[in-house]
Amino acid sequence: MDVLTKIPVREQDAKKRAANFEEVCLGYNQEEAQAEAIRCINCKNAQCIKGCPVAIDIPGFIANVKEGNIEEAYQIISRSSALPAVCGRVCPQETQCEGKCIRGIKGDPVSIGKLERFVADWAREQGIKPHGAAEMKGKKVAVIGSGPAGLTCAGDLAKMGYEVTIFEALHEPGGVLVYGIPEFRLPKKAVVMEEIENVKSLGVKIETNVVVGKSVTIDQLIQEEGFEAVFIGSGAGLPKFMGIPGENSNGVFSANEYLTRSNLMKAFDGNSNTPIMHSRKVAVVGGGNVAMDAARTALRLGAEVHIVYRRSEEELPARVEEVHHAKEEGIIFDLLTNPTEILADEKGWVTGMKCIRMELGEPDASGRRRPVEIPDSEFTMELDTVIMSLGTSPNPLISSTTEGLETNKWKCIVAEEANGQTSKAGVYAGGDAVTGAATVILAMGAGKAAAKGIDEYLRG
Repeated sequence: MDVLTKIPVREQDAKKRAANFEEVCLGYNQEEAQAEAIRCINCKNAQCIKGCPVAIDIPGFIANVKEGNIEEAYQIISRSSALPAVCGRVCPQETQCEGKCIRGIKGDPVSIGKLERFVADWAREQGIKPHGAAEMKGKKVAVIGSGPAGLTCAGDLAKMGYEVTIFEALHEPGGVLVYGIPEFRLPKKAVVMEEIENVKSLGVKIETNVVVGKSVTIDQLIQEEGFEAVFIGSGAGLPKFMGIPGENSNGVFSANEYLTRSNLMKAFDGNSNTPIMHSRKVAVVGGGNVAMDAARTALRLGAEVHIVYRRSEEELPARVEEVHHAKEEGIIFDLLTNPTEILADEKGWVTGMKCIRMELGEPDASGRRRPVEIPDSEFTMELDTVIMSLGTSPNPLISSTTEGLETNKWKCIVAEEANGQTSKAGVYAGGDAVTGAATVILAMGAGKAAAKGIDEYLRG
């Protein structure tokens, strides 16, 4: 066995998967996982742990995989992570744990994410649950939002012995995990719902269809319902647009709406009552993971799909794996291209999009080279659908109905990174509601930090 090369992961064939919504990556079996685990050199000063926002004991769990002790590997991961089967699938490991892997200096880094996924899937198939609290503290904590930040915070607090209730605005728990990430990357029933059941098995209660700020306010939760602390993990569900002419035309969607229809409301399934645009030719404007998700969804619904991004491939913010999968499936990348206007017919339906070619100039404040328009390079793309994937910001509903809660100019809640504390006593926040749209694992890290902060606050 060549210890410098990672064990390849089985995937669904590109042509086949471009026409279905089944999971693309098939993961490791036990034999493959143990062979990959052998590659880990079990560093004394493990850099991979420092690269993990929830600080999983990575060498510890991998050593158990190596020996075939998969249940023990699962309990090690569970001590730090409430959502291992999710993280193993959607975390950007290449820039986090695997990016710090010492084995990766001379060869391929260990496939930490795929090993985590294998362990979590194995535990689920065997019906193994995480360990709960030894004794209860008799104190109630409210968690707003059942996405990765809320589930992590709730799970950690439940393990510490707190009575936790999650309030979710939508009709199903999971937050961005159910409405934002497609089935082919993250199966809902087999993976997300099972992970949520694990959190509930710790004693966490989940109430859906509760819009905090409308159905009930944070002050009411504290003053009338007896919650001694509140964690806000309400995410960032408010889409951004370009502000170009024609953006209000029929057939222009935010990626948020498009993906919610497909993922949460199951519009990709012919038996669903939720309508979705079955387009002929789609442009997805943006270059992040959400843009890739929207593009790959539109492709599976039968369209020719173009990613329109104003910088070059090097600057694409999406994970390399996502870009690679999109290209394999036949998505066309129109890079160094910027939309200037959306064209519509007399009934207001999209017919095309005017664009201009770009070139990269000097670096801007983000450190990336700034795109500059090339004079006289305008052209028109014929389209019937445009999906805007330009990021999201937090919905101001909670901040506008909570007195004494400080927000910044982007309407994000201001909270301490170390413990999630906000400007209001007993109220903590984390994840996209604080940072704006970011990754699942960073939201989980924030939920974890806030659970620690709430525990310290309530122990006084």
